Amino acid sequence: MTTASVDGRIDLPRRSGDRPRTRAHNPHQQLNQLAPPDLQETLWSRMTTLNGVLLGRSGVSLPDTRALHLRPTIAKGPGEAYLVGTEFAHLHGYDDGSLHMCLPKDIAAEAITQGWAELHPMARQRFLPQTLVMVYGPRDLDELEMVWRLVRISHGFARGAATA
Repeated sequence: MTTASVDGRIDLPRRSGDRPRTRAHNPHQQLNQLAPPDLQETLWSRMTTLNGVLLGRSGVSLPDTRALHLRPTIAKGPGEAYLVGTEFAHLHGYDDGSLHMCLPKDIAAEAITQGWAELHPMARQRFLPQTLVMVYGPRDLDELEMVWRLVRISHGFARGAATA
């Protein structure tokens, strides 16, 4: 389990290197530093084990995107914990490997500051909540652990849990 500190931070380490290039408009995609397909599959396998998730297509992304929807009976998070309906995170296709997810505002800000994420363009323009971020695809096993940690926090946020 991951628990945020008293000030809402989770003490993410700094992501190494430069931020990847991303598309500044929809579809919001990662353009370089792509996650290898085997790491994407490892991450997806983990994502499918989260309690109360329904797997399916995204309600807001490209057709090759795999999404996590929370069962409505346990979707107790605030409205800004979801992309659409009870979809709280999705993994883009192999030619991208990044994820969109909703994170609590303080954790989203920390993930952005530490180089793991960026606001969705529509969130930057304040059309969508500041909780909606793109988390960059993991380039190695250490990054996989950090991204998996953020996915679990997103899942907890969608459930309305204090911990993930």
